Amino acid sequence: MASGFCGDGTRLLKEFIAQLRTFCLDLEQTIRDIFREVCQCTCFMSTPETSFRKRTTELHSLHLLCDDETQFLNPDSLRALNKLATSDNTDLQMSAAMYYLHLSHHVTSPLSEAYMEPVMTLLFSTDLDVQKTTSLSVVNLLVKNNVSKELVVEMGMLVPIMEMFQSGDATAQCHSCACMAMLASSESSREAVMVDGIIPLLALAKSYDPKVQQNAIWALLYLTQSDWSTRILCEAGAIPVLVLLLQSSDSVVQLHSCTALCNIAAEEEHHPKLFSMGGHFLLKSLLTLMSSSVRKNSTQACRCLETLSKNVLIQEQLMELDCVLPLKALLRTSSPESAVTLLSALSTHTPNHDALVSEGLLDDLSQLLLHHASNSVIITHSCRIITDLCSSAFASRYIQAAVVESQCLSGLLCTLLPPTLSDETMLHVTSHLNHLMTWDQLNSKVSMAVTSEQVSGLVKLSAQTQNPQLSYNSAAIISKLEMTEEMTQLLRPHYIDTMKYLLVFMTNKDVKFQHLAIVTTLNLKKDGDFSALLADSELEVQLWRVHAQTEETRRLLQMIQPLSPSSVNPLLSQGEH
Repeated sequence: MASGFCGDGTRLLKEFIAQLRTFCLDLEQTIRDIFREVCQCTCFMSTPETSFRKRTTELHSLHLLCDDETQFLNPDSLRALNKLATSDNTDLQMSAAMYYLHLSHHVTSPLSEAYMEPVMTLLFSTDLDVQKTTSLSVVNLLVKNNVSKELVVEMGMLVPIMEMFQSGDATAQCHSCACMAMLASSESSREAVMVDGIIPLLALAKSYDPKVQQNAIWALLYLTQSDWSTRILCEAGAIPVLVLLLQSSDSVVQLHSCTALCNIAAEEEHHPKLFSMGGHFLLKSLLTLMSSSVRKNSTQACRCLETLSKNVLIQEQLMELDCVLPLKALLRTSSPESAVTLLSALSTHTPNHDALVSEGLLDDLSQLLLHHASNSVIITHSCRIITDLCSSAFASRYIQAAVVESQCLSGLLCTLLPPTLSDETMLHVTSHLNHLMTWDQLNSKVSMAVTSEQVSGLVKLSAQTQNPQLSYNSAAIISKLEMTEEMTQLLRPHYIDTMKYLLVFMTNKDVKFQHLAIVTTLNLKKDGDFSALLADSELEVQLWRVHAQTEETRRLLQMIQPLSPSSVNPLLSQGEH
């Protein structure tokens, strides 16, 4: 199958092929029976104009296609198909169309332009049934990559395909929309679809036939996958149509229209048009879809709202529409990733903090962390939310107290157990934990909640050298732990390993590592057992060496004539004036 399809598009194509396979198997037997009777009919033995006996032989050679693909891919079979396609007899045209349908189901090799010429002729047939059957063959050939999208465009097949839009026949419209969708999926053929296809596709997207509507919106979705085609689509009036389709009773139409809107929302230039319908109509429709029982639809609605929420005004409108409650409901489902991602976006805006906390979000985050301790998306965004809330100058004590009362910190500590997460995720966790521990309330909570296994995990992370920042963050957490009697009992089994990584820190050229080693040593020396181990150790020698170097540096600096601030930084003197 062609690259570039999303998961839903791939699934729909597979379902379409499966249904087509069932149809063709039944049709195959019918064709066998009819051709057998046609070949035996005496009226084919002679005609005043042409040799029907020869025509019958051609039909018989095509009949072999049912058993062997190679019988089709030869000059004799191709000539027979050309004659059938150009015949004035619509029954004979239908014979060729049926064989192309069968071929599209079974062929495995690519078809050249010569083998597509009869298809082009059949698409221009005056018989709508011939056109419908042929267009279905084209869809199947495109799906299986048996014919290139560029060839379909170059041969001019778009003309008869788009003419079928006006047929009034739901099946013909369904097939033609599917063709357009396949062509729109490729950047190389998308421009051809844009020329005359947008307006009829928008009209068919409002069809009363669900299959027509699905295929039309499927084609429109592909047209939102590049900036230039999205811009043209929006100028043609696609946004109101897509927004209204969010309220469709068909879940596929809902999903595809929501995905298309999400692609459009990625560019801020389209936001004025997105919100031009008034009354927060788009936001309300997305919030309604977010509560859909179809998980893919609710997830996609969250993603669309997250894209839109980069705009602070949109965040304020979402909070006014009480978006937190449905988001909390999604946090309790089996797929809470999209909801926690949107909540993470909302938490970046300080005025939202009080409402998020008052709605009990922290308790839900606690449960998320405790039950999804190996999910990187949930952990990363939960860390951000908790840190954003605690960092708020507005009602910070109240929010920090709420964090302490919840199990959020315990949930974050659970991620420190035997490594199941990537270094990138662990970097997020340790960075946020280290930041949270700068507040006394939260520091005390972490110091009381941490377990021996989690302390062991922090020590191991501090000692690893592959990711210096992860090592630093983990050691910084240890340096902040309150040296209570319980904590010293947890740390004592790790003093030897701790001294090893502290020695590495002391020899690091980055001064921040040296400072952290000194701070950690000062904190651990509150325990006499650590002080005893430190005495005459290599770590203590290194500490004295750094001390001596520092004293020498300080003495040399004192010997330098003090410089005025303006001579050190000319910008300061400029600022004074």
